[in-house]
Amino acid sequence: MRHEIIEKNGFLMAILIAGLISVGGLVEITPLFFLKSTIPPLDGVRPYTALELEGRDIYLREGCYNCHSQMIRPFRAETERYGPYSLPAESMYDHPYQWGSKRTGPDLARVGGKYPDSWHIQHMEDPRSIVPESVMPRYPWLAKNVLDNANIQTKLRAMAALGVPYTGAEIDAAPEAVKGRTELDALIAYLQSLGTAVQRR
Repeated sequence: MRHEIIEKNGFLMAILIAGLISVGGLVEITPLFFLKSTIPPLDGVRPYTALELEGRDIYLREGCYNCHSQMIRPFRAETERYGPYSLPAESMYDHPYQWGSKRTGPDLARVGGKYPDSWHIQHMEDPRSIVPESVMPRYPWLAKNVLDNANIQTKLRAMAALGVPYTGAEIDAAPEAVKGRTELDALIAYLQSLGTAVQRR
């Protein structure tokens, strides 16, 4: 039988396996070269404003991603607690993505607009005054630290180089947009932007 010839010849079997894997890979990968984007569009998704981008950097600097994820999985327990499951388009302007998997604190993918700014201010100042069982640390310095607007244009240009569609006018206006604002203002602006595209649908 012919299959016995293949089974008894290791070299021939290796060549045939490599050929099959190559064909399968080409069938899967080649169409991607002809697609403009693999992410389905979502109305309402926009790049972060200059203030929100500064807030995102503070979110990263303070390590918020270590305790909070930003990806609601399509499981009933998660969608009932946090809202609609996350869509790829919601993260298309995130570099790097903030999906995460560790949830010492709640998922933040739908936190935008859920609480007023005053709630976030109090929560950052003293989390246990709002949620008594919280293990989140206090962040009182955020309200005192004023943003340095010297590097915001460089940040926007770097994001534009990664494919985020910032215009020249947005980049030029960025220093004025963050001038005199605190790190807390920026972080709250970022948090208030999360998940709002899906909520508006």
